[in-house]
Amino acid sequence: MYILNEEANLQEIDDKSYRKILGSNGSLMMVEVHFKEGGIGTSHNHIHEQISYVVKGQFCVTVDGEEKILNPGDGFYAGKNVLHGLIALKDSIIVDVFTPIREEFSCLH
Repeated sequence: MYILNEEANLQEIDDKSYRKILGSNGSLMMVEVHFKEGGIGTSHNHIHEQISYVVKGQFCVTVDGEEKILNPGDGFYAGKNVLHGLIALKDSIIVDVFTPIREEFSCLH
C-alpha cells in the first residue's frame, strides 16, 4: 500500500484546523492534522493508543496533566483513556498514529 498526499481525503475540524487520513488498515491509522496559530485540540481521551509527531510549528501539549512545549521533531504518547490536548502556538502540522483505528475517521479514507 502506498500513501499519496494528493489522494488523501480532507476533513475540516473547525475554522483553525483540518485533518487528512494518510493511511489505515484494520488496526493502525495515520492522520496529518493542520492547525492555524491559536488552533485547539480540546482535551479529550479515547480507547485508542496514540503517538504523535510534530512536523512543523510549535504546540503547547498537555498529556495526563503534564504540559510541555513541543517543536518539530518532538512528539508525545497518550495511552488508552489518557487525557490529552494541545494548542498551536504557530501555524503547525502534527502527525497522529492510532491503534486501533479511529472508526469515526475511517469514512474519510
